[in-house]
Amino acid sequence: MKILLVFAHPEPRSLNGALRDVAIQELEAQGHEVRVTDLYAEGWKSEVDRADFPALAPEARLRPAAASGEAFAAGALTADVRAEQEKLLWADVLILQFPLWWYSMPAILKGWVDRVYAYGFAYGVGEHSDSHWGDRFGEGTLAGKRAMLIVTTGGWEEHYATRGVNGPIEDLLFPINHGILYYPGYDVLPPFVAYRVDRFDAAGFESAAEHLRERMRTLATTPPIPYRRQNGGDYLIPSLQLRSGLGDPGATGFALHLNGEGAAG
Repeated sequence: MKILLVFAHPEPRSLNGALRDVAIQELEAQGHEVRVTDLYAEGWKSEVDRADFPALAPEARLRPAAASGEAFAAGALTADVRAEQEKLLWADVLILQFPLWWYSMPAILKGWVDRVYAYGFAYGVGEHSDSHWGDRFGEGTLAGKRAMLIVTTGGWEEHYATRGVNGPIEDLLFPINHGILYYPGYDVLPPFVAYRVDRFDAAGFESAAEHLRERMRTLATTPPIPYRRQNGGDYLIPSLQLRSGLGDPGATGFALHLNGEGAAG
């Protein structure tokens, strides 16, 4: 398979960097072709601004979504954005790797999404009608591909459990897994999460590394998170409300958007 790993950590000698190397080595040992976008090393520009749309008239009001769509349709997006879009189209699997900072991804990775996921590329595609509300949440430009997260956090696993003070890790990562990866069509695999990484010793690192190697060996066979397809009949259109009677009677919030038993986040 062809795999794109987007890496977001400012220190290549970090534990995150070591796990990245473990993942790449295992993937290449399995015969996969791997490309890496190292956002900090490449000096990725994270903010969306007028510089992203050089064809926009100086006196025109900047409306990011509209400007993004116009530039994408005209082939006028900046070279760095076009290069990342080409990588996404090339790759069979996308891996986003980052430390969990303030319950989310680092700003530089969010900026990669903001700029690369142009209107007409990752969103704003497909018809909108009484029976189909765009190609998204299980459909879209990147449908048929797989994606997953590699995440490190300093907190204990118990802190991110169902009753943990930080909230369940499945809920914290839902906006990324469902809203960034599933939205444009990816089949989203359960994330790999390493906890208490600031306290790792050699044995702790090797244990995490071996678990990561196993995840890399099973990229093609791991069942994806069973998110509901937006246009699969479970949601009313155009309100996009889950139909009455669907879902576990006790489920609320994000859990309602999982279909079937064995759901994992």
